[in-house]
Amino acid sequence: MPPLTRTFTRELTPTQRRNDIVLAIMLLLGGLLSAVLSAVSGLYGDKQASLALAVGYVFVLALPIAVRRRWPSVTAVVVSVAYFLAVTLRIPEIYAGNIAMFIALYTVGAWEQNRRRATIVRIAIIVGMFTWLFVVMFQDATQPVDPSVEGAFSRAGAFSPFVAYQLLMIGVNALFFGGAYYFGNRSHQQMSERAALEERTAELEAEREVTAAQAVALDRVRIARELHDVVAHHVSLMGVQAGVARALSTKDPDRAREVLAGIEDSARTSLHELRQLLETLRAPGSESDPDTAPTTHGLTSIAALVDEATAAGLPTTFTAIGEPAHDPPPLVQVNLYRIAQEALTNARRHAGPHATADVRLRFDPDAIELEVSNTGRAGSRTPGLGQLGMRERAAVSGGTIEIGPRSRGGYLVRVRVPAVQNEVAHV
Repeated sequence: MPPLTRTFTRELTPTQRRNDIVLAIMLLLGGLLSAVLSAVSGLYGDKQASLALAVGYVFVLALPIAVRRRWPSVTAVVVSVAYFLAVTLRIPEIYAGNIAMFIALYTVGAWEQNRRRATIVRIAIIVGMFTWLFVVMFQDATQPVDPSVEGAFSRAGAFSPFVAYQLLMIGVNALFFGGAYYFGNRSHQQMSERAALEERTAELEAEREVTAAQAVALDRVRIARELHDVVAHHVSLMGVQAGVARALSTKDPDRAREVLAGIEDSARTSLHELRQLLETLRAPGSESDPDTAPTTHGLTSIAALVDEATAAGLPTTFTAIGEPAHDPPPLVQVNLYRIAQEALTNARRHAGPHATADVRLRFDPDAIELEVSNTGRAGSRTPGLGQLGMRERAAVSGGTIEIGPRSRGGYLVRVRVPAVQNEVAHV
């Protein structure tokens, strides 16, 4: 017996209900024709029941078939009892009854939601039918042989025609009931697998939509982070330089012109980086992550950031400790550069007019550490997009970051990332 499959809920469609009604009508018409022909042919001889009883029997068979998928177990019980009574009472109709029995047993196996009930009902019907068959066979075997009866099977010999006929009946019934049981279970299993596949497909579709939404959100975060770092740094630098140029415009025109030239350079650099970012985003087949876009920024560019900060009025020193064993991945270099850029931008904006800054880049055998500190105001600063971007870049590089005021005054940003990148997250 095939293993029971898991229970699942199915709703009958209007087409399935309509098909069951059509099947019941066809069984009714075929049964009526079979009953008439069987009565005329004298199927049971002088002992057969009336045609009226056969017509009523056909209606009893057909009506449950019309609701077989709605109440499969009830249909099987009603059809089985009617079939048993019809054969016992010698009602002249057997073909429609056999068809209805097969359909009813199959329907229990295929459509009964309660699988325990489906098994019990079918086994009870099959055991009852075989018990009844063996009782009838025993009665026939123990009755005296009447040679005058036309068509009676001879019982002479070890393998007589009578024994052969009884074995044939056992085989036919075994195939009949076994086939109904097997095909019903097989149909239920296939429908269960189809329902599980549809459910899994729906789950995958929902997951795909969630994944697509998350991918869009991550792309927006990456683009926002890159735009913030590019725009905030250069606009802040140009703002400071513009203030210096305005203050020197009357006192030192030559120096003011130099500062204005620096503003021009900052504008060109900003436009170049923005254009590079937009080209990367618009290029078909390219990576959508701005963090991995081709760029000239890396650890060697941090010294230029220090020079820019000093020129903008924030005296800044730079120290590199040690040498890298090998070039860090481009993604790590870009992220460390952007963190240093944001830390210096924040120092220019918040540390105060007399602050100084210090940038230290340390190469350890297993990690790279970047430290940006300043001597400005030590008051707490409300975390903004810049700090959020620094934390995200540290996480992308697989490292950790500390951001906050120092106990001896000033502010500190320290990030430490692995020297060897096995797998980086996409944030």
